[in-house]
Amino acid sequence: MLSKDIGIDLGTANVLIHVKGRGVVLDEPSVVTLESDTKKVLAVGEQARRMVGRTPGNITTIRPLRDGVIADFAITEMMLKYFIDSVGGRSWYARPRILICAPTNITSVEQKSIREAAERSGAKEVFMEEEPKAAAIGAGMDIYQPSGNMVVDIGGGTTDVAVLSMGDVVTASSIKIAGDKFDDAILKYIKQKYKLLIGERTAEDIKVTIGSVRPEGMKADMDIRGRDMVTGLPRTLSISSGEVKEALWDPVSSIVAAAKSVLERTPPELSADIIDRGVVLTGGGALLNGLDELLSEQLHVPVWVAEDPMHCVVKGTGIMLDHLDKVVKKKF
Repeated sequence: MLSKDIGIDLGTANVLIHVKGRGVVLDEPSVVTLESDTKKVLAVGEQARRMVGRTPGNITTIRPLRDGVIADFAITEMMLKYFIDSVGGRSWYARPRILICAPTNITSVEQKSIREAAERSGAKEVFMEEEPKAAAIGAGMDIYQPSGNMVVDIGGGTTDVAVLSMGDVVTASSIKIAGDKFDDAILKYIKQKYKLLIGERTAEDIKVTIGSVRPEGMKADMDIRGRDMVTGLPRTLSISSGEVKEALWDPVSSIVAAAKSVLERTPPELSADIIDRGVVLTGGGALLNGLDELLSEQLHVPVWVAEDPMHCVVKGTGIMLDHLDKVVKKKF
């Protein structure tokens, strides 16, 4: 067979691609920079991300995916074509089969837009699978046995919570609160408390460097720079991890509530399995300091962070590609 099989984790924050036989070959930010007038693409991925907040008025930096779904169809198509071509996915003699992951609760219209973007990017066939299922497989969970497995996948735009058994989702919830909302919460907190305007990248740096929801607290400080809303001049201030915890409390509480809701709707026998096996955290949000401890405290079950949580979904697509005709039920 000349055509390649490709697995794509089409994330709000990052696009990851697994090529069958080669492994994970691409991990780039879901960002595109283009000229406002001509719509000419200037940069894609990491190169475009470095331009966020630093471009003149005639150049626009766009994140074409929001809250786990396509917000700008044309830009998403251009971005996917660029990434697929960059990993050698398309050729003049063969088009790839693509397995693409999506949140559990997206609408049929949103599913159709993802499928069409993949098709127009050069796919011969498009398969779709639910993100938490791919995340659980990529985290090393055996979801094909008649026992309960629970995964909480915290990405950039959505958090997917699911209980899986016998290869399928039993109960699930998907909320549009994840890494981006963490950044927004930090940005708004600093704006309201200190009257200081900071950018998205600074908010993300704060989250990664001193972000924590550890129950017993974390002691760390960080100097940040931004524009004073009163004077309009640049200003530097120090922010503590305790303040970041306060800023993050609302979005994190929503994730805890979603996990509780899924557990409450889970059949008792599967709940008993989860007490033994624990809950696995995947996605970039799983790296937030203390989140596993907070969830364990709130859910009364063990909670583990998967090994290499950011790559669990794309690794899961890679495993599914080996059994594509058996594993994936939803072909469009």
